[in-house]
Amino acid sequence: MKTISASQLKLLIDTADTPPFLLDVREPHEFDYCHIANSHLIPMQSIPSQLDQLSKTTPIITICHHGMRSQQVAQYLMQHGFKDITNLTGGVHAWASEVEPAMPTY
Repeated sequence: MKTISASQLKLLIDTADTPPFLLDVREPHEFDYCHIANSHLIPMQSIPSQLDQLSKTTPIITICHHGMRSQQVAQYLMQHGFKDITNLTGGVHAWASEVEPAMPTY
């Protein structure tokens, strides 16, 4: 599994012809409090029942609060045939620290 820092992700989002699919695996109340723009919420426990909603050909960046839950989801996706999976190191907390300081944190 690949990893990406918050600043690297920001650069990728800003420069990619086709942006990656940002998969936020936190709970709805966490997502409502703060999230990276254009990310899609599928809580971790819902991933197995919603695999068919994810493209196996689109790059996916997994996101959570600090990067642990999203790392588990990234591993799960790779075990189910997804090839281009990258985990955001440090999660939204790192994003708020490195990229978007005005973002609320918890």
